[in-house]
Amino acid sequence: MIYINRGGFDRGFNGPGNVPCSKLFDFTMKKQVIAAAVLCTLVSGAAFAQQAKEGPFMVRARAVSLNSANGDTTGLGLSIDNKWIPEVDISYFLSKNLAVELILTVPQKQTLTSSALGKEIGTLEHLPPTLLLQYHFDSKGGAKPYVGLGVNYTKFTAVNILNGAVGLNSDSWGGALQLGVDVPLSGNMYLNFDVKKVFIKSDVYVGTANAGTFKVDPVLFGIGLGWRF
Repeated sequence: MIYINRGGFDRGFNGPGNVPCSKLFDFTMKKQVIAAAVLCTLVSGAAFAQQAKEGPFMVRARAVSLNSANGDTTGLGLSIDNKWIPEVDISYFLSKNLAVELILTVPQKQTLTSSALGKEIGTLEHLPPTLLLQYHFDSKGGAKPYVGLGVNYTKFTAVNILNGAVGLNSDSWGGALQLGVDVPLSGNMYLNFDVKKVFIKSDVYVGTANAGTFKVDPVLFGIGLGWRF
């Protein structure tokens, strides 16, 4: 057996302070194994901490520009005014890539104009909550794009058109499409850009007769901030 002492290599001498080579090799290997285990623990802990830091919920607040398509088959040339509206959405991540998003706002009052009559003919209010299933694309620390597909329900209230001579359906169901991106700012905060196409329409009644369909079908451009927790 070979031993190591302070003076060099000796064969067959097992004096005090001499260390067998086999034991020195075992000790070195144990240190490497321990170091590797500690490194794996730290990496796993960091990954877990990041996952815990980004919880399953995300809340965004946006300013949204509503731009109506104003499709009309009544012959009145109906249109509503474009405007900026506030919007809040709550997302829940089912997995790393899939999330469900509920989009909310407050009831919006809008003015209805008739190009055929050449004037404003009334006002209405609508509340358009939207539910979307989103797919968030993988990203390595940068911008996080996503797409969404879902359904919109719009409730029309306070309809006052030509002093009640013209009416609308009170409910509208339609699809919704979404494209957006979350840009990391700091911590759990994100800058959000979002575009949606929402399909909203109503039959138009003159008295009790169905005069045609008015399609709002707006495109909504949004910018805001989001927080993941």
